[in-house]
Amino acid sequence: MSKTETTTAADTDAASTPEAREARELGDAGSQLSTAPREESVIGGPSLGPLGWLRWFWRQLTSMRVALILLFMLSLAAIPGSLIPQNSVDELKVQTFQEKHETVTPIYDKLQLFDVYSSVWFSAIYLLLFISLIGCIVPRTWQFVGQLRGRPPGAPKRLNRLPAYTTWRTTAEPEEAREAALAMLKRRRFRAHTVGDAVAAEKGYAREAGNLIFHISLIVMLVAFATGQLFKSEGGKLIMEGDGFSNTLTQYDDFKSGSMYDTDDLEPFSFSLDKFIGTFERNGPQVGTAREFEAHVSYTADAGGKERKAVIEVNEPLEVNGSKIYLIGHGYAPVLTVRDGKGKVVFNGATPLLPIDNNITSTGAIKVMDGYRDKDGKKQQLGFNAFFVPTFAGKGNGNMFSQFPELDFPVLALTGYKGSLGVDSGLPQNVYQLDTSKMKQFKDADGNKLAQRLLPGETMKLPGGAGSVTFEKDIKEWATFQVSQQPGNGLALAGAIGAVLGLTGSLFIQRRRIWVRAVRGADGVTVVEMAGLGRSESAKLPNELGDLALTLNAEAPTAPTAPTAPTAPTAEQAEPTAPVDTEDSDTTGEPVEGAEK
Repeated sequence: MSKTETTTAADTDAASTPEAREARELGDAGSQLSTAPREESVIGGPSLGPLGWLRWFWRQLTSMRVALILLFMLSLAAIPGSLIPQNSVDELKVQTFQEKHETVTPIYDKLQLFDVYSSVWFSAIYLLLFISLIGCIVPRTWQFVGQLRGRPPGAPKRLNRLPAYTTWRTTAEPEEAREAALAMLKRRRFRAHTVGDAVAAEKGYAREAGNLIFHISLIVMLVAFATGQLFKSEGGKLIMEGDGFSNTLTQYDDFKSGSMYDTDDLEPFSFSLDKFIGTFERNGPQVGTAREFEAHVSYTADAGGKERKAVIEVNEPLEVNGSKIYLIGHGYAPVLTVRDGKGKVVFNGATPLLPIDNNITSTGAIKVMDGYRDKDGKKQQLGFNAFFVPTFAGKGNGNMFSQFPELDFPVLALTGYKGSLGVDSGLPQNVYQLDTSKMKQFKDADGNKLAQRLLPGETMKLPGGAGSVTFEKDIKEWATFQVSQQPGNGLALAGAIGAVLGLTGSLFIQRRRIWVRAVRGADGVTVVEMAGLGRSESAKLPNELGDLALTLNAEAPTAPTAPTAPTAPTAEQAEPTAPVDTEDSDTTGEPVEGAEK
């Protein structure tokens, strides 16, 4: 046999495989029931040129498999951002982490792990996922639109090759059976039409619509994430009872915004903290847990606008002109009065202290920058490290840590310094920390460092006639607020809802095709065939086909069974037998009594 003959025979064998025969027989009826592109492979295929390789890589990138891989990689890439402090969230935590982990800090810096969400590698995954989803969805959308505008394909020649099949003979005419089938399928919300001797119907397009909605929603969420990062603004402000805040850049304690945010877009609202109410659980296993945590505020939505009242609670922000004001913290601000050696008041006010535990044990610094002169009349600056507990355990009962968050037994511990606070150096300082590098601590008459615990109303005398510090009985409360603008939140919510709805539709709706053929048989009786084809094997399709068949059978009832044709006699049956005289015998062949012998 020649090489050509061998090749031809092999091709014929391949074309005669069951899969090939089934594909030929089903034709358009067996085409894909989804818009998913067919996978392509170059393994064992012809060599590709540069343009061919580019097309291959593009098709791989825009395949749903690669999109899912990139989505998984993006979720993995976000893990370091939740475990390692981020500069975009809290620079102080990043600094503290770097001081504690000096070995890994250079490695983390090179890998951009302190700025994960703006790093090169995270942005690369993000952009590739974005391109992959768009490149996958756009052609599938057009293909789906074309399917919606088209009609279900005609029935294949052999319906009995389909996974769900039934048939019966009916007394109805073929045209009547087809018309009844068409009307029935349309009542069941199938898209149906008559093609030749069969009715073709299709249903379940919402599955593909849900699939596309799901992936479009992923793009919407990616766009929302990018919008939120580029146009967001976020600032924090500590406000004491009776004080206010105007939404201008200089009023914030800290402020961060996206790279495309314009600070001129800050909304001109303002608010003041009228009163803070905080009560805590005193008994049971949840002792110390907040029961009430409310900030009562007065606010105006714009300059010169009408003042309104509102209550801000945890996770219940106040929304003003697109900005949300969150209540995020609470603490105490002891009121101190500092006098110089001549009794002149050089400082009087409340100083907020920062909590360091759940019972609001607080630390901070009191700085007297102007107005103080020593006994020689020389200008000096004073500083005091403060440690405050709202509920003191009592002398001799362990360290000075608060036992409860409310003001049951407030105590303030002070240590005083004199000299230069360093505020004139031009370098920024933390208002809650005291730089003592250019200061000397006060010492008592015995030469010991001056430190004293004060109850409300008590006074600490500074040695050498340097003055005094009085812990006033009035202790104010403060609250910290976060003012944020997140323009992508609504878009992200819409994307999340769309993704859930689309995923639900793609999982629970099955796309399927039904064909009903009615033709006249060789004996003149109409033969009805019904078959169904689904995207995947499912028990629902045979059940649905059976239900449709029962409904159609009521309008095209089953024809009575044709009488069985007589069969040819066997050899024994063909042997002749003696004739029986019916007159001389009964019906059994026995002679009748009295008949002639």
